[in-house]
Amino acid sequence: MMVSLGIAGASMLVMAIIFSYILGWANKKFKVVVDPKIEEVIQALPGANCGGCGYLGCSDYALAIVADNDPVNKCTVGGEACAKAIADLMGVEVGDMVPLHAIVHCNAPLSSRLGRTQYMGEKRCASAQQVAGVQGCTFGCLGYGDCVEVCNYDAIHIVDGLARVDYEKCIGCGACTKACPRGIISIEGFRQKAIPVVACSNKDKAKDAKAVCNNACVGCKACAKESDLFTISDNLSKCNYDGYSPLKYEEVMKAIEKCPTGCIQFMGSR
Repeated sequence: MMVSLGIAGASMLVMAIIFSYILGWANKKFKVVVDPKIEEVIQALPGANCGGCGYLGCSDYALAIVADNDPVNKCTVGGEACAKAIADLMGVEVGDMVPLHAIVHCNAPLSSRLGRTQYMGEKRCASAQQVAGVQGCTFGCLGYGDCVEVCNYDAIHIVDGLARVDYEKCIGCGACTKACPRGIISIEGFRQKAIPVVACSNKDKAKDAKAVCNNACVGCKACAKESDLFTISDNLSKCNYDGYSPLKYEEVMKAIEKCPTGCIQFMGSR
């Protein structure tokens, strides 16, 4: 009996030694060597993991910077100071850093919306989007604040049923764009503190657009006749944000004056 136990114990010991050796060999053989610079870049990033840079989080962005020479100025949360710190680590130039902010492509408060019905469901945009006939315009802001919920910077609020951006606080992380079920919020580069925006997303023909909203773009081309910043596509005016400069201010103001529904306005900080 004792001999059998001794043999069993010895066998287990031998097996343990063999497996330990195999594991040790495998650890060395398949060890992934991580560039220490990746960790340095991660430490330089703010750790917000907001996804505003286009990656899932700070670690993925750091890997792209080190492994793929991705631009160092994509972190909107860290801003210029963060970009400079990473540039110093990588031995590169920061490059042109254009502030990013959210734009809500709707300018209709509750009083301007036509065809609204009483919505009795969950007060969330994602839920209201599933119900037909909540309001006449199927493109406009629903106003229940899904974007407000996900903003970590208190930079967007619902005012009179419409999402409004606080440009002193918005850092362009993009959380609101992902939360909006109608896709009417975009992140754009602000080369000036304030830029002209066509605050409408309605692509219906003029008659149908006017039937559901007093502030809708009707694709009349009045703005395009005043400034080449504006083009008409799918019955909707669009503005070339990157092309705007103070030299364009006067012509943009003329376009704003000619707009019959007032859907063109300046957005940004003062």
